[in-house]
Amino acid sequence: MSPVRRGESRPIFNRIGVLRAERSLSRVRLAELIEVNPQTVGALERGDHYPSLDLAMRICEVFGLPIEAVFSRTEFGPLSTELYRREPRQEGDERG
Repeated sequence: MSPVRRGESRPIFNRIGVLRAERSLSRVRLAELIEVNPQTVGALERGDHYPSLDLAMRICEVFGLPIEAVFSRTEFGPLSTELYRREPRQEGDERG
């Protein structure tokens, strides 16, 4: 087993592709900014490769986000769900 990929029991999910697209960054440009090969960016986005701590921190610096906003041990839901989370309606709640 590769020392980089941890397998099915300890996956690392990421939002690199979404964040890159949101900022109109090509894979090539992101690769330049984090000093890796563009194919590495693709492998990271697909989950075929897990970043070292150093690489994860460089990625987070480019996006200006904390590590938990970019990487997680559990799958990310849609950003809209997290940003616009609604409180469950209570019985007798007058809001429509």
